Amino acid sequence: MQRHRSQPRPAWREKVEAAGLTYHSHEDGPYWDESACYELTAAEVDALESAAHALHHLCIAAAETVIDRGWWARLGVPPAAVPAIERSWERDDFSLYGRFDLAFGGPGAPKLLEYNADTPTALVEAAVAQWFWLQETRPDADQFNSIHERLIEAWRRWHGTTIHFSSIKDHPEDEQTVLYLRDTGEQAGVVTRAVHIEDIGWDAAQRAFVDLAGTRMTHCFKLYPWEWLWSEEFGRHLAHDPVQFIEPAWKMLLSNKGLLPILWELFPGHPNLLPAFESAEPLRARYVRKPKLSREGANVAWIDGGVAVEETDGDYGAEGHVYQAVADLPEFDGNRAVCGVWVVDHEPAGLGIREDTRRITGNLSRFVPHFFR
Repeated sequence: MQRHRSQPRPAWREKVEAAGLTYHSHEDGPYWDESACYELTAAEVDALESAAHALHHLCIAAAETVIDRGWWARLGVPPAAVPAIERSWERDDFSLYGRFDLAFGGPGAPKLLEYNADTPTALVEAAVAQWFWLQETRPDADQFNSIHERLIEAWRRWHGTTIHFSSIKDHPEDEQTVLYLRDTGEQAGVVTRAVHIEDIGWDAAQRAFVDLAGTRMTHCFKLYPWEWLWSEEFGRHLAHDPVQFIEPAWKMLLSNKGLLPILWELFPGHPNLLPAFESAEPLRARYVRKPKLSREGANVAWIDGGVAVEETDGDYGAEGHVYQAVADLPEFDGNRAVCGVWVVDHEPAGLGIREDTRRITGNLSRFVPHFFR
């Protein structure tokens, strides 16, 4: 795995915007960064794909164990959500996608940092923007990227079904991600409607969720965490399964970092896992502390010698923490890279690489395209 410096394309902003990536920059600089790119070998791509495949199935097995043994408290699952999760699991409710964040630099096995299994973003840049970058800059190379085609194929089972697509208002990345997913659904023959989370209502007469037009919602893709849904005013109605949500309720188990210690407990020494525990003691003085439900690197602390050498702020932590062994991320020209491997309909589908000069990857860490030969 190598990092190359490269010349950004002329009018690159307009080009990525045309591909749907409208949030390519922020006040501190570019988020989409094509002044560099990563080159992998085919063997490295195979290693990432194999790791994602193995880890997804380990997570499924761990979720089944949580359900069978009633380990809800270990994940901080609210009691009201338990019956809905159990029914969703028994029905094998449809799951569209997820993203594994892996530490990997070439030699050695990819190591799981976390599984973004409920509300993963960085999708438009991984599925579309970097593919067009590849076609224009390295048409003779390849890319670990069948995300777009796999999404369309996954949606085909819902041909003719009306699905609402939802995110919060005034959040450009989430809105654009949902718009892109809505487009892939329409290409598969899904009938789509848009509704913001804030505009979902409960119709007591119909005993159903409705949109602003009063249309009953039967299926809904929501880019909104399950644990937040339960705390909404309408949350008490979720227990009655009025809507088939995508992602389904059982994905609450996979998206929770509380699953990391359970994975290590069930599969100790697995080559794609890092030691993880519910207390820091087994790891002594060097570890990463993560809230069970944090997103985008919020409230994560990198501890070395018993001291936080790097820490992020945020609103998480009240739900409890897990403690994971340190994975020294590969460093290229002072940049630390994380490999985000996408899973679509239970199969690995593509790669997006994000980098930062810091140890902790956050929401402003740069997305850098990749290729392999």
